[in-house]
Amino acid sequence: MNNYSIKRVFRDTVVVIGICIPILFSGCGSGNGGKDGEKKGVPTLPVMKVTAGDAKVSTEYSSLLEGKVNVEIRPQVDGTLSAIYVDEGAFVKSGQPLFKIDDRVYREQYNSALAAQHAAEASLVVAKLNEEKLVPLVQNNVISDIQLKTAKANRQAAMAAVEQLRAAARSAFVNLDYCTIKAPVSGYIGKIPLRIGSLVSKNQSNWLTLLSDVSEIYAYFSMSERDFMRFRNQYDGATLQDKVRRVAPVSLIMADGSLFAEKGTIGTISGQFDPATGSVRIRAVFPNPGGLLRSGNTGQVVMESLYHNVLLVPQAATVELQDKVFVFLLGKNNKVNKQVIMVAGKSGNNYIVSSGLKPGDIIVTAGTEKLPDGTVIKPVKSVPPVKEGQK
Repeated sequence: MNNYSIKRVFRDTVVVIGICIPILFSGCGSGNGGKDGEKKGVPTLPVMKVTAGDAKVSTEYSSLLEGKVNVEIRPQVDGTLSAIYVDEGAFVKSGQPLFKIDDRVYREQYNSALAAQHAAEASLVVAKLNEEKLVPLVQNNVISDIQLKTAKANRQAAMAAVEQLRAAARSAFVNLDYCTIKAPVSGYIGKIPLRIGSLVSKNQSNWLTLLSDVSEIYAYFSMSERDFMRFRNQYDGATLQDKVRRVAPVSLIMADGSLFAEKGTIGTISGQFDPATGSVRIRAVFPNPGGLLRSGNTGQVVMESLYHNVLLVPQAATVELQDKVFVFLLGKNNKVNKQVIMVAGKSGNNYIVSSGLKPGDIIVTAGTEKLPDGTVIKPVKSVPPVKEGQK
């Protein structure tokens, strides 16, 4: 290419650039473009109006499960364990033999006491005959009545001896009967630490086994003083027992997270608070027809409370900071302000608000994590929280 051609291409390029630059700056300086930029700086966030309604609150309490009856089976006589009739985990009925202690010594003691009783009964018969023999002699003045009175005293002494030896025989029989240890209630056998041949004593600290009647399960849990005062104020009734009877059936979440099939009832509330923990002990009773639950299990007792005419806000619409819960309240000119609220409980995914809001207030329901206080937003309608009874 010659020098003339190069100069011509350069000249045409400069002309094109000169024409485009004014057009470019003209577009950037447009007033409409500036307004669009301002609109893009205002965040669009969903809002909802706070309304009053009913809500159901579920509260979970850690609990320890025990059978209706837990009996420590202990020996009541000394001896050697000669037989074990049951195995660990077996179900036994009331009166069923569990253990056998060698009874030979106690059987001989009973036989000896029984023989002494029979000898005393024979002596009583002789004393009665002697008394009856002297009665006509005294009546005919053959002998003095002193001899008759002596015979009556001998008969009474013989009767006392019979009663004494009968009591000794019954005591020996009781010890003999203790050699066969029977189930006092129906239930499941626990651990059996001893084996045949072990020496047992009525004064030993270890038990032979633990027998649990689990036809009903007692779930023990503790309630704080604050929750207890709320509980008392929630239900009608002149006494605490009247209030307990109005509590809705409770549920039990088992250790694996599954829900126990049977519903329970609040049975008793302790008469005093534990000064160390500031809590009161409560017992819930659950039927256990299948024997699924056993003593020593753990779980979560779920109590449901119904609140009337309360304010609900979604948990997602709140921000927690330094033990305080905040919402963003929509004010004039769509300006939001951070508002502290008091939470009385949870109902599903919603908070029950006791103070800080009033019916008709409008709050931001999403995008509040990094929202500065005093920001102007563009509000859009949000779906209100689901109340109890709605689907």
